[in-house]
Amino acid sequence: MIFDYFRLAFRSLRGRSVRTWLTMIGIFIGITAVVSLVSLGNGLQDSINKEFDKMGKNRIMITPGSGQFGPEGGEMSVGKMTVEDLEAVRKVKGVDVASGVISKMAKVQFKDETEFTSAWGFDTDKNGDELIRRTSFFDVAEGRQLKNGDLYKAVIGYNVAYDMFKKDLRIGNTIVIEGKEFKIIGIQKKAGNPMYDNLVRIPLEVAREIYAMPDEISTIFSLSIESEPPADVAERITRALRRFRNVKEGEEDFSVQTAEQMINSLNVILNVVTIFVAGIAGISLVVGGIGIMNTMYTTVLERTREIGIMKAIGAKNGQVMLLFLAESGILGLAGGFVGIVLGVIISKAGEFVAVQMGASFFKSSVTFTLIFGALMFSFFVGMASGILPARQASVMPPVEALRK
Repeated sequence: MIFDYFRLAFRSLRGRSVRTWLTMIGIFIGITAVVSLVSLGNGLQDSINKEFDKMGKNRIMITPGSGQFGPEGGEMSVGKMTVEDLEAVRKVKGVDVASGVISKMAKVQFKDETEFTSAWGFDTDKNGDELIRRTSFFDVAEGRQLKNGDLYKAVIGYNVAYDMFKKDLRIGNTIVIEGKEFKIIGIQKKAGNPMYDNLVRIPLEVAREIYAMPDEISTIFSLSIESEPPADVAERITRALRRFRNVKEGEEDFSVQTAEQMINSLNVILNVVTIFVAGIAGISLVVGGIGIMNTMYTTVLERTREIGIMKAIGAKNGQVMLLFLAESGILGLAGGFVGIVLGVIISKAGEFVAVQMGASFFKSSVTFTLIFGALMFSFFVGMASGILPARQASVMPPVEALRK
């Protein structure tokens, strides 16, 4: 019986193909926007989570000031932190490795070309070596890592080597960083993350000389002992730095964040943005629903005599109502299907563009739940939009309907 309702509804819609397609425009535009935006948002969230997993969940980052990445110059934070702070962190129970880094934007020259990119000064002592060894983003594909005793040597990211300059850089080439010549001794593997692929790593003591920072460091990277919960170690570091820097709780001039905290903060922001943007896109679904309602009212007027005949031969109010509800539901469902196809195409196009721009870690996320939910939602919008016209048709007296 239900199948018959949908068969009759489909036949009716096929007879008004132009109006049907025009009615579905609002629905499939809305579904296209929702599917593409949600899949891109979820994909970005999943990709970032995977990147943090690669870094290790026992990673703790200590930065001065707010602890957020600065908008100018690509520097990681504002404020001041010194080697004395680093020594205080190393003494905290549960800290396995702690190393200081200087991070700045640098003018990099190769022959007659000049580019600007991030330069990080890494300590080449035991702690620095261990930090590099445990971070897969810093693995080298060619050459070697920085070692103790290296001075004007550099390890460059994949993009710096192969994309930044007209001619590819090779091991043994000389580049000029902030007026100082450096010999390339290593080229990192492609990480798929622009932060690491566009990076130039130099010895910390040379970075101090170039940027006139004799005792200052930009960030302290720490790894907790595997048996210790990173959150507990981070809390101990916070207490230790409060005592060392002589600041009260709530007035800290530094920030201590675990990888898990950073992931959670990013996820909250991405969820809010995704929901907000998808909600805006959902407005077009309301417009599409109004379009379906308008079309169904027109259909009821056009088929008044048909309704009268159906009721005259025994069709009940509920049966007439179901027939028109099936028709509006099909409109929503068909619009949703077209919207899903277009949404998936757009999300994959967005993924392709991101990869071409260097973010090869990014993948859009098109899940069965998203597709099924979008289909059911579009069907529900269609059905809901057809309720009032369907009710009008169902309560129409057969005698009056036959007169028209």
